[in-house]
Amino acid sequence: MLFSSFLFLFWFLPTALLLYFAVPALATRIFRLKRHTALGLQNAILFAVSLFFYAWGEPVYLLLMLLTAALNFLCSLWTVRSRYPRLPLTLAVVFDLGILFYFKYAAFFLRPLGLTVGATRLPLGISFYTFQALSYVADVYWGRVEPTRRFLTFGTYLALFPQLIAGPIVRYSDVEEALASREHSIPSAARGTRHFIAGLAKKVLLANPWGALFATLTEHVPLSFTAAWLALLAFAFQIYFDFSGYSDMAVGLGEILGFHFPQNFNYPYISVSVTDFWRRWHITLSSFFKEYVYIPLGGSRKGTLRTVLNLLAVWLLTGLWHGAAWNFILWGLYYFVLLMIEKFILRDALEKLPLWGRRALTSVAVLLGWLLFALDGSTPALAFSSIGSFLFALVGGKGLAAQNDLYHLVRHLPFLAISVLAATPLPRKFWKSACQGRAALTVLFPLLGLLLSVCYLADASFNPFLYFRF
Repeated sequence: MLFSSFLFLFWFLPTALLLYFAVPALATRIFRLKRHTALGLQNAILFAVSLFFYAWGEPVYLLLMLLTAALNFLCSLWTVRSRYPRLPLTLAVVFDLGILFYFKYAAFFLRPLGLTVGATRLPLGISFYTFQALSYVADVYWGRVEPTRRFLTFGTYLALFPQLIAGPIVRYSDVEEALASREHSIPSAARGTRHFIAGLAKKVLLANPWGALFATLTEHVPLSFTAAWLALLAFAFQIYFDFSGYSDMAVGLGEILGFHFPQNFNYPYISVSVTDFWRRWHITLSSFFKEYVYIPLGGSRKGTLRTVLNLLAVWLLTGLWHGAAWNFILWGLYYFVLLMIEKFILRDALEKLPLWGRRALTSVAVLLGWLLFALDGSTPALAFSSIGSFLFALVGGKGLAAQNDLYHLVRHLPFLAISVLAATPLPRKFWKSACQGRAALTVLFPLLGLLLSVCYLADASFNPFLYFRF
């Protein structure tokens, strides 16, 4: 169930919010429930609607998610009671990574050996909720959080529908306090609603048109120089506004419900280096690999060679996390190489460049990275062939422009300018400046964004979400 769908916007979400707020309030008035009891009822309703949300798209795999929740919940309790806490931690890690491997990677690794596996569909959100379950048990093992003794509390954390299928990756410590005691207010709900609408507008009004253009341009090959660069820009804006828009919607929904989820993006396209880009792009994923892979492996504390090997492991896993395909592995290795060059070879030279020069170099590096990300990498031969063909087009090897390429370019130039501005902090600064002392605009602007988004959805047939496949 897409957030950017009529089913979610006008049926599921209003019903879920009505149940979430009205039922506990009514029960409190009738039965004079204590505050913690009312909150428990709210958590139960949130757990139930989250399970319904997941079951709508994946009824079979709902049992898998519940099994994951139950096993990690029991392992966390076992960890604090056992004389050998590494045993339940190991069990949780083996189970979580085992189901992730089976559903996401088994076919990729076993196909070259002539072996097949039974799973043919990837369960929605499995990469996100297994990482959250892993982080919880690991944090309990390290003493960072106290394990909850209520399965309902842990289940609610793992199944929260705003971030269940697309993140951000929320650690238990991010929501531990809110699960036990949270406040709801009209100003907070209003902020969350504005945040949600901003994300919806990003997804519907910016990401979808760019995605449609990318599909149109890459439908026929070979690509000309103009079409190749325009397609690369289209994919770059599609994946940013698609994923950051979804993350904004999740954060907004969380605020409406009384939770404060971590931000997942911080204007990555204004980055001044590749290192800076990865501090701003998919922040919760970078944080997860740092906290649960890089640092446990030794981080940068055991010499240069060990640091390089640890970073290589992180970037191989980062590539594989995005998909079981060779282009994702190459994408991870590409960023590993760039970061090594930036860290050990060109750091001083890059710091001497003017700000615009550093941003331009970073933008080109990121665009070329999206080339690896966007292409078909189901086999090594296909991955290298697709990449080579696209690179050849980018340098003009297939001609400067085909018949319709200049039309697409000129037609999308205003939209390109809007998208560039939208990927910077300028719209937010304008919003704050325009709304200062003008309360009506804080209502009118979001209503306009919602109206335009709904109008687009009413007439659009192209409404994908790229990160569902991860």
